[in-house]
Amino acid sequence: MWEHLFSFEIPVADKILRTVLVYALIVVIFGGTGKRAIASMNTMDFVVMFLLSNVVQNAIIGPDNSFSGGAVGAVTLVLVNAGVDRLAYASPWVRRLVEGRPSHLMRDGALDDPAMHRLGIRPVELEHAVRTQNGDGLGDVQTAVLETNGQLVVSLKYDQQSATHADIAELRAALARIEAALAGPQRQ
Repeated sequence: MWEHLFSFEIPVADKILRTVLVYALIVVIFGGTGKRAIASMNTMDFVVMFLLSNVVQNAIIGPDNSFSGGAVGAVTLVLVNAGVDRLAYASPWVRRLVEGRPSHLMRDGALDDPAMHRLGIRPVELEHAVRTQNGDGLGDVQTAVLETNGQLVVSLKYDQQSATHADIAELRAALARIEAALAGPQRQ
């Protein structure tokens, strides 16, 4: 029993190579299909994730069902991912390769329908991002960008933005000048 648990049914190098190749394939597939963050995944996205893990399982472990074989595959996945993270941190070229580039969904208040369609973003999702950033609707948006981490970043038109501390300070200063002008010279 113990010998089957810790024996390797395929060579360790074969298992490592299989794991690296499957990892690379999945990175390419997800890199090419969009940038949705886990927080914005829908039910179908989760189904695909679960089924994908089952589909590639045999490609990683092959006929090896031993604990040792699974451990080699798991450790290889974690190490390859850590290595890619470090390479992406150090190299802008690697970062663009694995993360992609931000995608503009709206520019100058105009919706980019081809980009929305290509990324699988529905207008209702964009409207939700607008509302969470204090806008009332797509008409309030100057630009909308889907960042490489999957976050939708919306910039509202200037007249739709909330007042900043600097805006309030400027307004207070103007009010103080008006009050001083209205008060005029004091009579005695």
